[in-house]
Amino acid sequence: MSKQPPNPVFLADSIEKHRTGDEPGAAPHWEFDPKTCRDFGIRIGRDGTWYYHGTPIGRKPMCKLFSTVLRRDDVGNFYLVTPVEAGRIDVDDAPFTAVEVISEGAGEERMITFRTNLDHMITVGPDNPIRVIDDVESGEPSPYVLVRDNLEALILRPQFYQLVEMAEERAEGDSTVFGIWSGGVFFQLGAVPTDGRP
Repeated sequence: MSKQPPNPVFLADSIEKHRTGDEPGAAPHWEFDPKTCRDFGIRIGRDGTWYYHGTPIGRKPMCKLFSTVLRRDDVGNFYLVTPVEAGRIDVDDAPFTAVEVISEGAGEERMITFRTNLDHMITVGPDNPIRVIDDVESGEPSPYVLVRDNLEALILRPQFYQLVEMAEERAEGDSTVFGIWSGGVFFQLGAVPTDGRP
């Protein structure tokens, strides 16, 4: 008979005892073998809500604590790696959401900082780039910003519209794109429609 997944309170206590500082990179990177990991029964919804066996985890400090030990492997699987055990979790899209945009400066001097749903402050730049994926069927954009260690935040629609309002156009080869500067880097948000083209 298989063991039941560990209780979230038990996991949180074990992480807290080994934490070295503030989020998001506060916990050591404990070694683990993905082949031996079982399912923890935890899921992160597309809106950033954490669930345990289908029930929302209503304690934000606990979710923030779990985020310090969140890992993603090269094929896109997500794990919580704690000092007592590592286990798989399900993530509907990205493990974080960007819920606030803070802009300072303008043009090439602009600095964009996002606050995530777990209060991480992420300044966009070479180490924390923005990428946008367009849905093949609908054409709807899904924008992301890198938080840390291959873990991204989905930029929610209101925040993406704020970026679009600040965007400027730029020639890229035979096409024109629009995007924003941050940290000395131009991040493309999309292509400018051209008359006569879909």
